[in-house]
Amino acid sequence: MKRTILWIFLILTFFVVIAVSPAIISEKGYILISMGDSIIELTVVSACIMLTVIFVVLVFSLKFIRGSLRFGFRGWNKIAFASRRRGLKNLNRGIAAFILEDHQQAEHLLAKAAEPSNFPRTAYLLAAAASSKQSLRSNTNHYLGLLAQEDHTIKTAGLESILVTIKLLMVQEDFAPARTIIDEHHKHVGHDARLLGLEIELSLQEKRFSYVIEQLVSARKQKTITDEKIAQWEAIAFYGAFSETMRQESKDALALLWQKLSKKLKQREAILFAYCQVLAEHKITEPLNKILLPVVKKGADVKFLQNIRLLPISAADELISAVQKHLHHDQHSGKWLSCLANLAAKSQHLPMAEKAFNSLVNLDGQQYDTTDLVIFSQVLEQQGDFQKANQVLNKVVAQIDSLSHNVLQTNNGNQA
Repeated sequence: MKRTILWIFLILTFFVVIAVSPAIISEKGYILISMGDSIIELTVVSACIMLTVIFVVLVFSLKFIRGSLRFGFRGWNKIAFASRRRGLKNLNRGIAAFILEDHQQAEHLLAKAAEPSNFPRTAYLLAAAASSKQSLRSNTNHYLGLLAQEDHTIKTAGLESILVTIKLLMVQEDFAPARTIIDEHHKHVGHDARLLGLEIELSLQEKRFSYVIEQLVSARKQKTITDEKIAQWEAIAFYGAFSETMRQESKDALALLWQKLSKKLKQREAILFAYCQVLAEHKITEPLNKILLPVVKKGADVKFLQNIRLLPISAADELISAVQKHLHHDQHSGKWLSCLANLAAKSQHLPMAEKAFNSLVNLDGQQYDTTDLVIFSQVLEQQGDFQKANQVLNKVVAQIDSLSHNVLQTNNGNQA
């Protein structure tokens, strides 16, 4: 607005000067222009007026042309990029649907948005994840195939995108392409805990147990990997290594492998029970008792005793005697009654097992769990008491229903 007023003021000033100048100056002055046979004769005043008019016309013409061009480019841009805008809109809607767990709608929108939005990697990754949530294996493989055509370098794709791709391949049990991608970025395994975790899990699937045991040293240094996760990996890796040694070599080689482990590793329950599991499966009783008896005699905690009852021990007489000594001092101990009942059941001392289970379930408070009840029902069934076995199984069902109800209430409370 100010600029327009300034222009008007300048133009009016110019015309005023032109109009007043002849009155002040007696000589009007003439301009003679000769072009071939043509001669144009103008006064100075008329020439100035003409030039001013031409200048004003040119200014307004330029403004008009510029406005027309701007409108034209805007219209062309609107038409030319309409497809991309629709793609971006579908991409945003697809991401929102994925967050809201509407996986069918998310897959449809993301697949449609991949190419037009110019974000094919993000769209195909999320579409593959959405189809995987629906257990649509063929669709997931299709999106992963399209994704494989994109650049896999960290510089262009980003490490997070690569991690998601590997996870999806592993969910699909396509371990070979997952291995290919991890090997392409193997130098980052030691620097990123997420990639290290995927390397360990994939190696467990590939049964590379010795390699996983080596990688667990690095995993323990990562602050983002929990102790529970490491214990889970240790249990699988060491159980696999022990079983492989026993299967391919001998029990002496197994014993030698155990002896080579450091004292610190032997004290970890995940590793200890992996070794005990293999010993129990192959009925190697003496080394098994050598490990378990001192702990039981000393007085193990509840968790340790719960792990013992999961071992497939067939000859547990020495362990049973050690447990009975504890019960002699405390006949109403839930943990020792449970341990005795389960050991007796595994050793086929069925009357002893039934008596211990009866004592356990009749204790004040619920000092038994679902595992105890399932084994108790099996003991009763083996002795032909099917009616009581069904009663115990009904109690198991009721206990599971109660647990499920509590979990559901907890989840609803957290959501609220």
